[in-house]
Amino acid sequence: MLNEFSRTRMLLGDDAMARLASARVAVFGVGGVGGYVVEALARSGVGALELIDDDAVSLTNINRQIIALHSTVGMPKVDAARARVLDICPKTQVIAHRAFFTPETAAQFDFTQYSYVVDAIDTVSGKIELAVRAHAAGVPILSCMGAGNKLDPTAFEVTDISNTSVDPLARVMRRELRKRGIDHLTVVYSKEPARTPLPDPDVEAEKGKRRSVPASNAFVPAVAGLIAASKVIRDLADCENT
Repeated sequence: MLNEFSRTRMLLGDDAMARLASARVAVFGVGGVGGYVVEALARSGVGALELIDDDAVSLTNINRQIIALHSTVGMPKVDAARARVLDICPKTQVIAHRAFFTPETAAQFDFTQYSYVVDAIDTVSGKIELAVRAHAAGVPILSCMGAGNKLDPTAFEVTDISNTSVDPLARVMRRELRKRGIDHLTVVYSKEPARTPLPDPDVEAEKGKRRSVPASNAFVPAVAGLIAASKVIRDLADCENT
């Protein structure tokens, strides 16, 4: 019987599709990278999604975020993402948390309920806490490293954080996680050195007191997000054994 995922079933088979349908994936951060993660998970038949983000869609998101349209400017990102997922597959269970994930708010989330966690947030403290919580719960996690100020989408790869180089965020994460007894973390990252963005007073004013505002484009965050989603989908579907 035809449905939204018939073409995917032709590639993965019924058992893999059943595993995807029974999975619950939490995506922390649904912006430039995370929005494409959510998109691919929804279009692949993941049965339940929890979306966590405190931000609202802004005009400057339109150049790179799949949920950002003139019609969604001002809307909470999790609400825009939820509406998009349900338009793709109305049967998907979607819980939207408008929340800023930090070590202080981490207790709001029960990691034992997740089949997989995707970290697509920006703050180092939050990313470390996500890794710690997922590790404690025994839940697989994929963490996305820096995508801002980069131009080469072909440079992204999936690897263990112990194998990363060049990326300063990965370096900090690696050091801090080792202090916490965590030596391994699957990441999506790029060895491309970050470029120095040109100043734009209007963008900087929009972001307020943020120390630096990264430049971005339509293709680098998208590719990083789709690579991350492909890893999650292949792991959940157990593609290597189908």
